[in-house]
Amino acid sequence: MVLGLSILLVITSVLMVVLVLLHKGKGSGLSDLFGGGISSTYGGSSVVERNLDRITIIVGGLWFAGVVALSLVLKK
Repeated sequence: MVLGLSILLVITSVLMVVLVLLHKGKGSGLSDLFGGGISSTYGGSSVVERNLDRITIIVGGLWFAGVVALSLVLKK
């Protein structure tokens, strides 16, 4: 159980880093390097950005649930 939750945390952590880097930045920065500049031509509230926001929130929730579950498993 601990191994499975640890693997979940590693995967969701890497996904969170990638997803945050893909968000549109305020200037030209790291987000433009990874494709964030592509959606900037479609406007501020494009479908791509909304879906990216939703996916980031879901992965963040999974990460948080994994942290709580792992702490409960290790507490016993």
